[in-house]
Amino acid sequence: MIIGDKIFENGTHIMGILNVTPDSFSDGGKWNNIDAALSHTEEMIRDGAAVIDIGGESTRPGYTRISDDEEIARVVPVIEAVKSRFDVPVSVDTYKSAVAEAALSAGADLLNDIWGFKADSKIAAVCRKYDAACCLMHNRTNKSYGSFFEDVLKDLRESILIAKAAGIEDDKICTDPGVGFAKSLEQNLAITQNVDLLGTLGYPVLLGTSRKSMIGLTLDLDRDNRVEGTLVTTVTAVMKGCLFVRVHDVRENYRAIKMAQALKSFERK
Repeated sequence: MIIGDKIFENGTHIMGILNVTPDSFSDGGKWNNIDAALSHTEEMIRDGAAVIDIGGESTRPGYTRISDDEEIARVVPVIEAVKSRFDVPVSVDTYKSAVAEAALSAGADLLNDIWGFKADSKIAAVCRKYDAACCLMHNRTNKSYGSFFEDVLKDLRESILIAKAAGIEDDKICTDPGVGFAKSLEQNLAITQNVDLLGTLGYPVLLGTSRKSMIGLTLDLDRDNRVEGTLVTTVTAVMKGCLFVRVHDVRENYRAIKMAQALKSFERK
């Protein structure tokens, strides 16, 4: 997969989370000024992040949608600052075409869309206009499934068709199973354990489970004590062949990936 001027082919790489919001479920308010954002970006890159994912609107359960202008005001200065300071691909976490336009114009390299290009009919064209990469996440407005795995794949195929119709090239597309979105605890656990099913779609896969409620509910832990649970899902991502994991705790996850990859290299064929 190509993101900016970087090619990602083998192994599992870290997308480090940089939320510039006052209300994100895990780290709201920590990084929502330029100096703090740059300091945290530097730390994440040092600890092993290969991509930085910048988000300006919380998408936690029950989140409040903010205006395009407010989201742009939050993310664009940070994108510009990160791109001017560091040689790292930048992803912007948005589903809005106006925000995508502003973010890509400011230097972002990837659109990370929690609605898989389905919430805004213009966003795929914006992605293509800037020759940007995209991550198409599975999501829907309800939890009513016929056959869960088949429905997830069907929904993602629809997102891929939207991207392809806009002219986005195959090497600029990855998919995300959408852990924590329109799924029960059991469904979140099932799609994480079977995340390699997404590989049948023919595109790289990103797994995003960091500190999410799936871990909190399974272990009965609050959001500040979910690192170990996240590490288990990251090891699962390595073993299942995911190209990316999206995480808050970069150093710990990077070490887990390196260990898991070392073990995986000795799998019997």
